Amino acid sequence: MRRMNDKYTAQADTWYQLAEQKAAQYFETLNEQVKNKTYVTTLTEDIQLWKKNHIQHYSLLSFFSKGKKKPDSRDYHRYIWWLNYSGKLDEYLDRSVSYIYMRDLGKALDSPETQLRIQRVIADVKSHFIQPSSTNGGEQPDFMTLAGLYRWAQKEGIENAIIWVINKLKSVSSNIPKEMSSEHAVRKLIKIIIGVMLHVIEEMDDQVLPAERARRLDESVRLGYSYGLTYPFIDDLLDSGVLKAEEKEQYSTMIRTSLLSGSVPQLGEWSGNNFKFVQYVHAELSDAFEYIKKYQRPETQQTFFEQSYVFFHSQDLDRVKDLTNVTYTNKDLYLPIILKSSSSRLIVRSVISASLDEGFDNRTFYYGIYNQLADDLADMFDDMKDGAVTPYTYYLKYHEQRSDLINPFELYWSVISYLIHSVYYSDAKTREVILDRAFNGLKRLKERIGTEKYNEIMAVFASGDPDFNRLIQHVVQKADDVDFFDKLLRDQMVTVLKSNRNEKEQFLSTVKAAREQINNLLPIHKSNEIPPMKELLIDAANYSLEGDGKRLRPILAWVMGINEYGLHASTIVPLLKSLEYMHTASLIFDDLPTQDNASTRRGRPTLHQVHDSATAELTGLFLTQKAIEEQSSLEQFDPKTVLTLMQYSSQRAGEMCMGQAMDLHSKGKALTLEQLNMMCFYKTGIAFEASLVMPAILAQVKPSEIAILKKYAYHAGIAFQIKDDLLDSEGDLQLLGKPIGQDVENNNSTFVTILGLDGARKEMWEHFCLAMEALKEMPRNPAFLKQLLNYIISRDF
Repeated sequence: MRRMNDKYTAQADTWYQLAEQKAAQYFETLNEQVKNKTYVTTLTEDIQLWKKNHIQHYSLLSFFSKGKKKPDSRDYHRYIWWLNYSGKLDEYLDRSVSYIYMRDLGKALDSPETQLRIQRVIADVKSHFIQPSSTNGGEQPDFMTLAGLYRWAQKEGIENAIIWVINKLKSVSSNIPKEMSSEHAVRKLIKIIIGVMLHVIEEMDDQVLPAERARRLDESVRLGYSYGLTYPFIDDLLDSGVLKAEEKEQYSTMIRTSLLSGSVPQLGEWSGNNFKFVQYVHAELSDAFEYIKKYQRPETQQTFFEQSYVFFHSQDLDRVKDLTNVTYTNKDLYLPIILKSSSSRLIVRSVISASLDEGFDNRTFYYGIYNQLADDLADMFDDMKDGAVTPYTYYLKYHEQRSDLINPFELYWSVISYLIHSVYYSDAKTREVILDRAFNGLKRLKERIGTEKYNEIMAVFASGDPDFNRLIQHVVQKADDVDFFDKLLRDQMVTVLKSNRNEKEQFLSTVKAAREQINNLLPIHKSNEIPPMKELLIDAANYSLEGDGKRLRPILAWVMGINEYGLHASTIVPLLKSLEYMHTASLIFDDLPTQDNASTRRGRPTLHQVHDSATAELTGLFLTQKAIEEQSSLEQFDPKTVLTLMQYSSQRAGEMCMGQAMDLHSKGKALTLEQLNMMCFYKTGIAFEASLVMPAILAQVKPSEIAILKKYAYHAGIAFQIKDDLLDSEGDLQLLGKPIGQDVENNNSTFVTILGLDGARKEMWEHFCLAMEALKEMPRNPAFLKQLLNYIISRDF
């Protein structure tokens, strides 16, 4: 890639120098406060006022009064319930939403209009995200589930955007190298998307019509993702050890060129070993860059490029610092973080092409370093381990030999004083919220690293005023009611992402182990003396069984029978074999020239291609008979129970035939959605139902639970079929193992032909939600069935 030309370099220097001058003026103001300790007197008065609402003096009687003990503030359901029970929920939400309005939206809290909007948001949060009566710990909040997210999207009319971004997040997660955290990347992306959406919502008034609101929200989701990509794919990637030094230089040059020229250059030749990954990143960033550009108005586009460059360059200056270098000045340490912390939020308004707002720009510029210093303190030990240079790591390492270094903890309090009195003009509510957040951060840090370690670092970072230090630590020890909803959501999101990852890994591990064992059980063995024609049928059956099938049906029966109902593995082997024999028989019939006329199945020629149609038909009948034979050998169970199972199985087999007959008679006809749902249930859903219900019959579970399983299977089966239809339209031949476009070629009615691609996706998600909602009624842990649904809608084959 060619180097940037002189014109671009000069433009970059001008942009950064102007921003740096403003940052230098701000830094000097803060530095003077630290030198003269002027912030101490002011903040002492502020904290003394603040203490009155946050440090309670309990009477002896209060220790004997009845009440519910405060739960862990990271336990979403129980903590929200406790806040409501104790009458603290409104106050908690008020400071939380007020903080978001200051930090993310750049608002002044003394504005009556802002206060009115804050109260509206609080009401929305209470109605949409909080069920105060629930004490059900451990369950994910509905709005953090895919089903809950999609239900919200339906209400707002932005289903297409949410489906799009869910697929994008899945792609990012699956492509992130192991040296980086996919959970961290997804969490950051979600945070940025929400931030951009908040700005867009704030720009709308009550007069905006629903269709226009949906259009803007749709765009905000896509803009949020497009801008958010800069964090995992620029900031985090360059901070990680994924790229070698030469690759980093080449990659950084590409980003600089993009921001200065207004277009992403071609990737060209790549010098390192990460070409495939970088190629993916380049494609995603190119699409994102073009989407943001297309959305820009001419008057905001220049601002977007300028702020983006300042953000990138300040990050780059910090990134190349070496902790072993003892010569960095205070300006070297602080100016880049003033710029990167402010520009990262200033960019958002230019991303959404919002009108100029000097008040927002000034408040956001001065506010940024407050958050950055708080974050750097929280991350100090991780940063030290990684050798990263921050004001805290550098001061910790060199404060004894460099008396000129500014204490970052003192500067932090200086920033707080400046914000309260110079930016927000001594507004009482602003003081309340900023100090709430400051002491919340210190309390969380103390809890996370332990009292002993906390006291050690506080001894290092203590200011030169002992009284002020004692006041701060007294408040950290005694203060209450400083928790924040966004922190709760962050902790919950981290928990949910980890839980989902663990459940997915367990799901894949279970599927792999069960599939291997089932594959070993399936081959039909030949006796020593069998007629030649039967040998031919056995060979043909084994050929079909040996294909690379998913084995979903016997795997489902395996998991439910063994893991959920406690049946012994050896006792249900005949059931597992019967399910796959029946399924394979149905595929053989489906592939016949008189039906779907398929030439490939499971990555190999179909059975009638290898032999002939007659042999294929007989093999299908043979496997059906073998399935019945296997079911009749369930000798460890009560005969009446086995008879019930066989009756159920034969009924469902007949209904599967009816479904295929409906399919044959529908060719060339335009089916209604209702007709298509019915046909797909009988073709596909019935098999899912049987895989769940048959082990339940053997375990003699209650009819009410079997009814839930049937409801789940109905919707899961249709979702599975819709995904098949989508893959037939836009799938990968190599992954599918069968030709794509067969439905069109055979003139079949499918969800895609009836609803179109977007409509089919929405219908799939509707059935996904209905299946997930059915699982809420299950009396046992449905983790495997939840992951099965996630697999159904996200699979590539």
